[in-house]
Amino acid sequence: MKKYFLLLVLVTLMLAKSDGQKLQKNDLVQFSGVVVTGDSLRPVPFASIMIKSTFRGTISDYYGFFSFVARMRDTVEFSALGFKKTTFIIPDTLTDNRCSLIQILKGDTINLPEARVFPWPSKEQFKEAFLTLHIPDDDMERAKKNLDPYKMIFLAENTPMDGSMNFRNQMQQQSSRLYYSGQLPPNNLLNPIAWAKFIQAWQDGAFKSREYK
Repeated sequence: MKKYFLLLVLVTLMLAKSDGQKLQKNDLVQFSGVVVTGDSLRPVPFASIMIKSTFRGTISDYYGFFSFVARMRDTVEFSALGFKKTTFIIPDTLTDNRCSLIQILKGDTINLPEARVFPWPSKEQFKEAFLTLHIPDDDMERAKKNLDPYKMIFLAENTPMDGSMNFRNQMQQQSSRLYYSGQLPPNNLLNPIAWAKFIQAWQDGAFKSREYK
């Protein structure tokens, strides 16, 4: 008698477990849908769709579509950057193991705190960096340096002649030889005007200032 009673209890437990597994299996639904904005109904890409208080869920694709397996009566939370969070409870009155949803998210304004950036930790270091700051020259300053008269004289005296200048010098020498052909060229050592200009320049200190510069 006891054996039949134990057997009956065992069969009852197995049937109850089988029914529970069947009911639990029937609670599973394929939860799918699309997440859109509330003002223009545009898709919200990469939105987070998570079952509340769990680590199960998914994210929407570029077109706002999502799909994953959930259970009836699960509370699904939708969230995305720049939108308010919202929840949806999967109903337990579904006649099919599928549930589709168009979830609308409303925009949310996020106020960030003020950020103050200080490149120098103290006023003393800022003062030192400001006083030693090297400001690059503008176009006018560079032009003035390039057109400095003493620099131009230095370049004229030390820059070798190019092909065109050598050709011009050769032509001038050839022209001078042809101009004084058959006679002696003038000698400035006997030219009183040249000596007068030389003495006047010497008295004005032109040679001294040129040597100093």
